[in-house]
Amino acid sequence: MNKKFSLRSDLQYVVVAVICVFFAFVPLFDFTYLTTLSTVIMMYIVMSASWNMFSGPTGYISLASGAFVGLGFYASGFLSNYFPLPVLMLFGGIVSFALAALIGSITLRLRGVYFTIFTFCLVELVKAVMTWYEIMVVRKRGLNVKNFGPEAAFYAMLAMVLIALVVVIVVKRTRFGMALTGIGESEDAASHIGINTTGTKVVGFAISAFMMGAVGAVRATMLNHIDPGSAFNMMLSFLPVLMCVFGGMRTFLGPIIGAAVFATLQYNLITSIPQVYMIIFGGIMVLAILFMPTGIVGVYERFKNLTEKAKKRGGTDDANA
Repeated sequence: MNKKFSLRSDLQYVVVAVICVFFAFVPLFDFTYLTTLSTVIMMYIVMSASWNMFSGPTGYISLASGAFVGLGFYASGFLSNYFPLPVLMLFGGIVSFALAALIGSITLRLRGVYFTIFTFCLVELVKAVMTWYEIMVVRKRGLNVKNFGPEAAFYAMLAMVLIALVVVIVVKRTRFGMALTGIGESEDAASHIGINTTGTKVVGFAISAFMMGAVGAVRATMLNHIDPGSAFNMMLSFLPVLMCVFGGMRTFLGPIIGAAVFATLQYNLITSIPQVYMIIFGGIMVLAILFMPTGIVGVYERFKNLTEKAKKRGGTDDANA
């Protein structure tokens, strides 16, 4: 039984690897639409996978993603004329990591809804500080960001997808990942057996923030001009959560599937019917929560289990006959 489970687990990693290889050849088709859409999908895959890496096992629902991505935006805004794209990604990741470590060391002592509310407010706080800085200090709204070209952004996002998925796999298979899961199951019990629960949560939260800041730095170079409103967008906080719920939380493939579906839907709806795309988004999410509480992966697993039981029952009936 364990061998079968291991085989299935390894198979899903192989499938994701094949998809990543396919993505690598997308720019060769010279389709601007496909390249741009793929870049956006990969950004959301990184955000969803990194969010799920921390919030999935621990149960600490973070809405701070918009703050970390926004810091990545401004890392590009301040430094894009002086450094290449990989340096911008590294700087955006480090700034986000530092903020997450600082905030996490304070707020991750909170539990439940209190932590969620604080992270929600964090996005608006950072946005307000950046708005004040632009109005009162530099007296100029927004920043121009150097565009390194669609192919550079594409391959930078692809590299981040590979890094993020490797990090997720490594964390899941180490004692650190087991500690995160233990915290989610019973934080008091985890503390009693010697796990530094606060330190573990802070490190996991900061690693997640690093990857979000890195992809934010890449995304900003695709927009040419940024401001606090576009950088610290609350939708960037809610979407990773919705994507993980839609695909299936606490699974490896769930965030990837949810990100691919929602990113494609969002991109096409915004370009075709921007006035009502949020209504459609909301409707799909409500239906998903009502009828697929375990996400697409959960529905698939349930269907597969029912099919296997039906086969076994059929085999038993044939033997009895």
